[in-house]
Amino acid sequence: MPSDQTNRRQMLRNFSAVGIASGVGSLSLWPKALGQAIEPSTAIPQNMIGAYGPWAASIVGDEAADLSFRRPNFTDLNSWRSAARDRVLSCLAQPGPTAVPEVRVDASEDFEDLEIQHLSWQLPFGPRTKAILLKPASASGRLPAVLGLHDHGGMKYFGYPKITRTQTAQHPMMVEHQRNHYGGLAWANELARRGYVVLVHDTFTFGSRRVLPEDLPDVLTRNLSPMNGDSTESVRAYNAFAANHEHLMAKSLFCAGTTWPGVFTWEDQRALDYLCSRHDVDAERVGCAGLSGGGLRTVYLGGLDDRIRCACCVGMMSTWRDYLLNKVHTHTWMIYIPLLPKQLDYPEILSMRAPLPTMVLNNDDDPLFTLPEMQRADQIMSEIFTKAGAADHYQCSFYPGPHKFDRKMQSQAWGWFDRWLKSS
Repeated sequence: MPSDQTNRRQMLRNFSAVGIASGVGSLSLWPKALGQAIEPSTAIPQNMIGAYGPWAASIVGDEAADLSFRRPNFTDLNSWRSAARDRVLSCLAQPGPTAVPEVRVDASEDFEDLEIQHLSWQLPFGPRTKAILLKPASASGRLPAVLGLHDHGGMKYFGYPKITRTQTAQHPMMVEHQRNHYGGLAWANELARRGYVVLVHDTFTFGSRRVLPEDLPDVLTRNLSPMNGDSTESVRAYNAFAANHEHLMAKSLFCAGTTWPGVFTWEDQRALDYLCSRHDVDAERVGCAGLSGGGLRTVYLGGLDDRIRCACCVGMMSTWRDYLLNKVHTHTWMIYIPLLPKQLDYPEILSMRAPLPTMVLNNDDDPLFTLPEMQRADQIMSEIFTKAGAADHYQCSFYPGPHKFDRKMQSQAWGWFDRWLKSS
């Protein structure tokens, strides 16, 4: 006869199979009374914080949050957008003033059928930002443009090389990265070939903006071997170090009165300032896109800045409930905006751009999310765009396979940009 402990383990596995592991379909599973003591019980599905899960889930709740456009008290789209954005900006606590950065062209080259500029600019904090700009070599006049947002990928040593290619031989890790996640393509190059100006910049703590071990006290770096250039071994060691340093950066930013998404959204907006200021860019036809961490940046930048006329978020759409209960262990500190979940669910941040064209591309077997919560996020966004009278301006697709932005997905995304940014 099985023991009570064996029965408990089996019960938890059963709940996982129908609840957490496949998405907690409804908070009706959770105790509603916040004052009710929660004893360890087989009635609690396994989740990221154990016996505290029901209590935390009840704070987020099952209904539309306070500032959700889905609530019946919001009838005017512009008024809702204004209120929602004010709240998001307040929670983000962005640093620094706004100003178009002074950009330096460090080098130029022709690569295949593209003109490429290697750029850099100095922000008010941290090392100089490096970026790359790509456009068709034969282009003339003002072109539509896209801000390409590179991914996280657990590789802070690299920034823009994750989605670009130049005359310089690719690092072997970037060859592998593009093969595994982008169908072997440098998608920024592919999009530029279609007639776009594409700007890709290193963001906060990546590439040229990464934290250097020599700038840190020994207590944080004593186990890090000296770097041997950009050898694969050294880069992997740095990426492991940077992963362990991430929680320290997040806590330090909180102590400074700002947030990680506040910093990188601010940096992305400064890159957008520059892109829109260029003489070869039509500032009325600018979009942004990215996979994973780039998809996260698309959610925040696209939701907050109407200069982004068309947005495509790839592999980064679910709900706060999914992160809280199921998948917080798969995600970076860069995602979290303190206090905001009580006012807006995660997909509603991107929905603040309604009625502007918005695409979301998901993968059915993406280990970063549960499928039911990705589907619920799609339903939330669909409801908002429909209520905004712009149902045809929102499109969501689910592809088979793991976390990726492969060739088929890219083809759909580029068709979306062509539809909204190339038409008059």
